[in-house]
Amino acid sequence: MYRALFLYFFFYTSCYKVERNCSSFHTGTFEFQQIFNGELNTSFFVRDSIYEIEMYQGKIDTSTLRWVNNCECILTKLNPTSNQEKRPIRIKILNTQKDSYTFEYSLVGDTKNVKRGIIKKIKN
Repeated sequence: MYRALFLYFFFYTSCYKVERNCSSFHTGTFEFQQIFNGELNTSFFVRDSIYEIEMYQGKIDTSTLRWVNNCECILTKLNPTSNQEKRPIRIKILNTQKDSYTFEYSLVGDTKNVKRGIIKKIKN
């Protein structure tokens, strides 16, 4: 009985494939929502082949964008205002849907403080 259940579970999960169509998220206009200090915050950003321009709480911030592979990139702020902002951010797309993707991000080299989120593409 347990062997049959194990085999069913094994074959069912081994057939499941995570969709990762990352190239369709390299450029466009995007929205990111997160809860910070109990409040829902929304930021918007535009990506082209080498820059990402973010608009958050009335501020505009520009970063260079370098794709390490099809699903992972490094963002580096152009005009950092602190030592913390000088450190690049690694973004890794974990899976994609039609108009959104789940990702994880952290400062480059920081494996302890990895966070996850979902980004929605709102315009090509």
